[in-house]
Amino acid sequence: MGAPVSGTPRELIAAPHPVLTARARAVDPADPRVVVAAADLLATMRRARHCTGLAAPQIGLDWRLLSVDVSLHPGARSCAGELVVANPRLVAASRWEPAREGCLSVPGLTGDVLRATRITVRGERPGTGAPVTIDADAFEARCIQHQLDHLDGVLFLDRVTRAWAVRRVEPAGE
Repeated sequence: MGAPVSGTPRELIAAPHPVLTARARAVDPADPRVVVAAADLLATMRRARHCTGLAAPQIGLDWRLLSVDVSLHPGARSCAGELVVANPRLVAASRWEPAREGCLSVPGLTGDVLRATRITVRGERPGTGAPVTIDADAFEARCIQHQLDHLDGVLFLDRVTRAWAVRRVEPAGE
């Protein structure tokens, strides 16, 4: 992201807020507001327990901006580390498998979702606008696809194919 910007954790937006079901707008990665939002995404992600990724709509912004960090997740094989990508787009996807997902914007529910286990995503780095390519597999691929869905106004529940695949979970204690 260039020179480090100190982020401020923001409140998470929960469904059924309309920002979560609208397609996010492309951003200018060099815009200082985008750089601040990127830092805020990371700060919010760090504050939330068990959080491996966030998209800008989850903090109330209709921007194509996502963050991810799966470095502490036991299911991670690939790991690009802590990063933010502006205007990300999926350019390749293969090896589809179902797995359980949850979302901080849909607390108390999980569901089985079919996703690619190998993906390539291209986008831009906030601050510099430098192109970035991420090749991800396993859990990291799932996490990134989940965030990409947020940018298109899609929640994981929209991808659950059978009602019996949704389960109620108890919120984790703080």
